[in-house]
Amino acid sequence: MKRMGMKKFGRIVAFVMETLPEAFREHLDNVVVDVEPEPSVEDLLDAGLTEEEIDDGETIFGLFAPMDLPPWAGDFVDLESVMQRLIIYKRPLEDEFPDPKQFLIEVRKTVIHELAHHFHWTDRDLERFDDNPDPFEDGLMDRFLEEDA
Repeated sequence: MKRMGMKKFGRIVAFVMETLPEAFREHLDNVVVDVEPEPSVEDLLDAGLTEEEIDDGETIFGLFAPMDLPPWAGDFVDLESVMQRLIIYKRPLEDEFPDPKQFLIEVRKTVIHELAHHFHWTDRDLERFDDNPDPFEDGLMDRFLEEDA
């Protein structure tokens, strides 16, 4: 798969967000979704990678970036309404998944994995999504790939 532009990648991530199960969508009012070409070194460190892992080429596909608030903020702010940021990185996903269908599946899995942090899910909670080889339903993915071709 040749590299796509950020505009097309943004459309893919928007499609994934629009097709999430209702159980997700009803809790996303305070989540901003951004797309970026690739993570910065700071992003990789924030995600828990060591400098050695970064030097070895390890990367991430997405990052959930909750807003940092001081401990006392909960006394004054409704923490459930504070904006949160979800970032999906194009280049690492393109590099790892050159097949267009698998790429779309992995973008969706990345979005779900990062949103799981918003919901405070555990890795065990995520297994049902990670184990599903095609997390789209009703042919949505195939229709999107046909329309976007």
